[in-house]
Amino acid sequence: MNWIQSKDGSYTAYSAQYDEHYHSTKDGALNESLKKHVEPAFALHCDKEHLKIIDICFGLGLNTLATLYYRDTYFPNMTLEIYSPELDGELVASLVDFPYPEIFEPYRNVIADLAASGEHEDDRTRITVEITDARVAMRELAGVWNVCYQDAFSPSSNPALWTREYFADIARLMRDEGIVTTYSTALATRLALYENGFNIYLNQGEGYRSATVASVRELEDFEKVDMEHKIRCNLNIMSLRDVNQLK
Repeated sequence: MNWIQSKDGSYTAYSAQYDEHYHSTKDGALNESLKKHVEPAFALHCDKEHLKIIDICFGLGLNTLATLYYRDTYFPNMTLEIYSPELDGELVASLVDFPYPEIFEPYRNVIADLAASGEHEDDRTRITVEITDARVAMRELAGVWNVCYQDAFSPSSNPALWTREYFADIARLMRDEGIVTTYSTALATRLALYENGFNIYLNQGEGYRSATVASVRELEDFEKVDMEHKIRCNLNIMSLRDVNQLK
């Protein structure tokens, strides 16, 4: 696999299967992980002693490693549990050679563990990377989780991970306190979340393109998207559905 340097200096890669990069080369791979997933997740769960995160999908591992870095930097007393499905086992096994940002050097042992066995555990952290189809994983996963990093390849290239039925499984796992973070601002994505009881919020700031935060509970620190207005202005809009996407 060829590593590709993104705008912030961190590296990503290109997937020939999905014809997409794993991260935005314009926003920067590390910057995207932090701004669109990790920072909003911790901002909305800063009072938690134990944070449970689903990382869809593991890919190059930047979201999970950025989560460790952010926890250790700002919330050192918090414990973490991260579950991440990933279809490409060969990719995960290859990550010991990936050119990660320097801030991830303390986690080389974590990378080695995940590449070798898909598991890492210490006193404050438990990470499981399961080589499986994320759709199957979300149907079978149990428990109550706090955060879902919805970071699959785009709806146009991987629609099965963006349907209304898929987000119903996510909603079941998030319950009332959980949030979903995603880079996607597509109306069909937001509608699929909205149809499953999520309020939709704009995640925007300096240095990255706008993203989305979804939450069942009302949020004060994010701009709420008026979905009813969006629907009235786009009468033909539909969320993606399994019946149209899954064979």
